[in-house]
Amino acid sequence: MVVGQEYLVSDVVPHSGSMVLLDRILDASEEDLTAQVTIGTNTLFLREKAYVPAWIGIEYMAQAVAAWAGVQENKVGNKAKIGFLLGARKYNCISSKFLLGDVLTIHIARKYQESELAVFDCTIHSDKLLATSALNVYQPK
Repeated sequence: MVVGQEYLVSDVVPHSGSMVLLDRILDASEEDLTAQVTIGTNTLFLREKAYVPAWIGIEYMAQAVAAWAGVQENKVGNKAKIGFLLGARKYNCISSKFLLGDVLTIHIARKYQESELAVFDCTIHSDKLLATSALNVYQPK
């Protein structure tokens, strides 16, 4: 956990405006990050005023990875940099949607990194495990 330091999502994710999908960062370390999203009436991608399609979970995971990278940059006095999602492997979700009122906890953990390429194991929980995937990402220097 980042001791004595709280991070605003907008300070560590290079997205802006309504494209910032994460609500808050709960925990961050050298190897992982935990973030949270509450599905509310103003949540981007909300359909029929009732749900967000589960495939948006990949973007929640990707933004958590971006937040992790932004935290690492912030620690050395730099701003968040743009990175690229290269792919999601084995995205498994137990439901086709995240429902209005759901509080999602997104956890990402660095599994592998070599230079500008990295792989993160990712999960989404509410009261139970909802989704898992491994994300391949690239952040150019």
